[in-house]
Amino acid sequence: MEKEIYIIRHGETDLNAAGIVQGRGINSDLNDVGRAQGAAFYQHYKAVPFNKLYTSTLKRTHQTVKAFIEAGLPWEQLSGLDELAWGEWEGMTATEHSRAVFRELVEQWQAGNYDAKFDGGESPAEVRTRLQEAMDYIISKPDEHKILVCMHGRAMRLLCCMLTGKPLSEMADFPHLNTTLYRFKYRDGKFEMLDFNNTDHLK
Repeated sequence: MEKEIYIIRHGETDLNAAGIVQGRGINSDLNDVGRAQGAAFYQHYKAVPFNKLYTSTLKRTHQTVKAFIEAGLPWEQLSGLDELAWGEWEGMTATEHSRAVFRELVEQWQAGNYDAKFDGGESPAEVRTRLQEAMDYIISKPDEHKILVCMHGRAMRLLCCMLTGKPLSEMADFPHLNTTLYRFKYRDGKFEMLDFNNTDHLK
């Protein structure tokens, strides 16, 4: 069985623009820039014969691919594609203290501590489990050969590590601009990256 999977991050929100953390627990809307990014992606890729669209359960992903939904592309929400939950830090304004706290957590991840997390949040190991469940579900559909997935920056970085066989500690190797595209071919249980951080639709 062979599949081609297009994975994009959602468009910009006001919280993105302000540098405020929004994880799984904040269900924010796209701003005007984000809606324009989603529209640009649609115009660039509307001719691709997608069989199915998968998004997270958060509306910023739904709004990014709204044009595909309105065009009638079959759509399913998977909670496994939701963003990593940042717990008590979600919605907090960026300060020197908060940036230092985040750096410390990311350094733990880079050192291989995938169980580290904020109070009330999720660890990379926990997100990896639900991402794997979501991908297993997507791969199990034999009639879906071209698939579009819209999800979130941190979760997308973790997923890219998983699909390329990299350790989660190397998640920073995958840039995650709003609506950036990563494209993979799946064949015989293996993934091959075809597109890396592609933002041609925004030019």
